[in-house]
Amino acid sequence: MKLEQRIDLLAELGNYMLSTAPAWEAVQYKASKENGWFIPEFIHLAIQQIAKEYLQKDKLAAWAKKYDLPAEQKAPKNIGLIMAGNIPLVGFHDMLSIFISGHYQQIKVSTRDESLIRHLVEWMAGIQPEVNTHIKFAERLNGCDAYIATGSNNSARYFDYYFGKYPNIIRRNRTSVAILTGDESGAALEALADDVNQYFGLGCRNVTQIYVPENYDFRPLLEAFKKYDHLSDLNKYKHNYDYQLTLLILNKKFYMTDGTILLTENESPFSAISVLHYQYYKPGHPPPSPPARIPISSASSAQPPPPPPPAPPPPTDPPPRAVPPPSPSEKPSAPPSKTTPTASTPCNFYGTYDQLTDPPAIISESGSWPEASHPSPKILYFKSLFFLRTFSSMAAGRSTKVLVNYLLN
Repeated sequence: MKLEQRIDLLAELGNYMLSTAPAWEAVQYKASKENGWFIPEFIHLAIQQIAKEYLQKDKLAAWAKKYDLPAEQKAPKNIGLIMAGNIPLVGFHDMLSIFISGHYQQIKVSTRDESLIRHLVEWMAGIQPEVNTHIKFAERLNGCDAYIATGSNNSARYFDYYFGKYPNIIRRNRTSVAILTGDESGAALEALADDVNQYFGLGCRNVTQIYVPENYDFRPLLEAFKKYDHLSDLNKYKHNYDYQLTLLILNKKFYMTDGTILLTENESPFSAISVLHYQYYKPGHPPPSPPARIPISSASSAQPPPPPPPAPPPPTDPPPRAVPPPSPSEKPSAPPSKTTPTASTPCNFYGTYDQLTDPPAIISESGSWPEASHPSPKILYFKSLFFLRTFSSMAAGRSTKVLVNYLLN
């Protein structure tokens, strides 16, 4: 295929992606069912951005001209491409770059993002059968001239070992941080809310840590984050939020929340789903640099990575302990009475059951700030205890119903 043909085909692909063709909508629905993190909102967002920013004919032509791409590739190379699956169509740009340059590619797709990319390639092949020569899918990428692989720090060790002797691009864990001055406009904070919350923060361009000046007022930022309050209606996200909230409460860590995202001070640039880390800096002084990445030795001197450890055996419940019957001379002891919490009863929160002793940085569930009705520490504490015991129960294979009855009784 000549360059002009490839550009025309990609422009047609962009129009197809913006259409409501039944086959295309069915594939989007399938992708959302195969991966719970690929909700329709974010699948649609990824499609819109790719079709409008990448697959416009004038933009494709200007891009090709910038790199002086030949009209026809005389000696095309065979590129092995390993795609990630953290967000919808995350590997599309790599595929696009190889295709428009006129080289061939073998793609190993992620099982978390397989349906969308395969359907788009099949559609292109239906329009121009020569696409099947340029783009192939494979489980093993043998005999390629170069490799592009995206994965985690752990998988990068394997990529580096196997592909290090070839020309390669190997991407590891990456994330983004933002530096705030306190003078941001409402529109800028809403844009930051997008960067934090879109794709549940799973993309390498998502902001997972912010640097703020000392005495920074978090209220406007948390107000901007309300744009994504609807994420708490999703079970997978809500379970992560509740789990992270439980850890913060039981570890007595200070946090702020609007009910959908948790802000906590942490020096790590990587945060869990539903959590945003922050650090303070002094105005006029640059924020501290993140810890340096430990270099990975080249494949020529590296040894094969050790095999993963064997999976531990499934936990089993311990046998019930035998309780000796009371002797005739002993009186049976009365059942223990339940203790009613009082205002002085401590809990794993920021104060006692009936008051908070930390600064008013916790927004109430109704969203008021900061004096009116803080969320009840008693309710949140027992909620956290329930989730902690539930996770422990699931790990040990016990029945959650038993725990629920235990907590209610």
